[in-house]
Amino acid sequence: MSPRLMIPAKDLTPRHHPRSAMAGKIAAIVIVTLALYFIPPPEGVDPRGMHMAAIFVGTILGLILQPLPTASVAIIGLAIAMITGTMTAKEEALQGFGNSTIWLIVAAFFIADGFLLTGLGKRIALMFVRILGKSSLGLSYGMAITDLILAPATPSNTARAGGVVYPIIKSLATVNGSEPTSDESRKRLGSYLSLTSVQVNTITSAMFVTAMAGNPLAVKFAAENGANITWGGWALAALVPGLAALIVMPWAMSKIYPPTLKKTPDAPAQASAQLKEMGPMSRGEWVMLATFILLLALWVLGSTIGVDATSAAFLGIAVLLVFKVLTWKDMAANAGAWSTLIFFSVLVGMATHLNDLGVIGWIGDSAAKAVGGFSWPIALLILVLVYFYVHYFFASNTAQIVAMYSVFLGTAVAAGAPAMLAALILGFAGNLIGGLTHYASGPAGVIYGSGYVTTGEWFRVGFIASVVNLLVWAVVGLPWMMLIL
Repeated sequence: MSPRLMIPAKDLTPRHHPRSAMAGKIAAIVIVTLALYFIPPPEGVDPRGMHMAAIFVGTILGLILQPLPTASVAIIGLAIAMITGTMTAKEEALQGFGNSTIWLIVAAFFIADGFLLTGLGKRIALMFVRILGKSSLGLSYGMAITDLILAPATPSNTARAGGVVYPIIKSLATVNGSEPTSDESRKRLGSYLSLTSVQVNTITSAMFVTAMAGNPLAVKFAAENGANITWGGWALAALVPGLAALIVMPWAMSKIYPPTLKKTPDAPAQASAQLKEMGPMSRGEWVMLATFILLLALWVLGSTIGVDATSAAFLGIAVLLVFKVLTWKDMAANAGAWSTLIFFSVLVGMATHLNDLGVIGWIGDSAAKAVGGFSWPIALLILVLVYFYVHYFFASNTAQIVAMYSVFLGTAVAAGAPAMLAALILGFAGNLIGGLTHYASGPAGVIYGSGYVTTGEWFRVGFIASVVNLLVWAVVGLPWMMLIL
């Protein structure tokens, strides 16, 4: 037989297809960016506004299509913004790198490293497996309970999700043979637990004024529009829809984004055996545990004693370095942390600049004008949906609350909506938006950086989960709020 005929069919496949696919992605990004770039700016928008919007949308499209790695796409977008004069290098382009929340996200990766390197994360994970480990769904509910317990006293949802829940999830995934090294491995368990934890975090953040940094701002803006929301009033209004959403979301995610490892009937017994094999806690574990308790105390009491969440996180890292639980070599090798720093800082800087140039305000004003002739229930529905999905243009819950909450609430009240009802609904929405994209919030940035969820998966699952969340809060929450208000 001729050697030529013995060549496997796959070797005869044309090799230009990957390059063609890459060229197609790049062409799509360039066409969309240029189309938006040359749209004349609307009245009230800085001339650079549409340029910034075009580059931002092009960067997001690049993150979705992934012609290059995430951090590379972000740097290219930033370079284009600077070279075109859309962003000045000194004052605008690099402003995101000074954002304290982003550094808190980065710190969360290093804290998670401490849990893994000492073995404390594995020990905690095995304890969860022993109690709830008969199924992946049980583990997910365990994480949801953990988040809910911490939520009222942890104003930083990033600290809660990244510093407390994520290290446990990472350890649970590792113990069950799920690593972000391949699709088969990550989808075994880690992807499901990771993405579900973000969606759960949006719910717990919405349940208490003190569960997310932007909520007190929403309360302040609501008071300016005639709605005086107390801590207890917010919590009571969110209690029933919040608990309903926490019951539904892990189950819904198991259908939307199912893990391949569903049943683990032998896991509790195996976990008990592994815990026995690990023996007593090591010095490193005790140091990590003490540091973790210190961090939790500072995160809970931070607003009282004047220590912000990022400062506390860096103190924790400093303690771990002093006691050699972590080394600089460990930190330098954490590619996920540094990649997250790059892409998140770029997107936060771009989103902030969009607001400064008047683009976000224009979107809000346009929405307000669009609902002028509707009855207040329809107007409120339209405003909530626009407020929710405009978050694709934001890289922070708090940033959107600052930019748009008052505008949308004022418009809803002007349309005839009860001020308290509108204020609470928009307040809850300002938290539930945090799982839409991989850059939508601090917790999302942590989980995306872990490598367990791809960009395409995030946009698809994030949108579906947002619909589930909105339906639960509408079907359960609206009757409840109408009853108590």
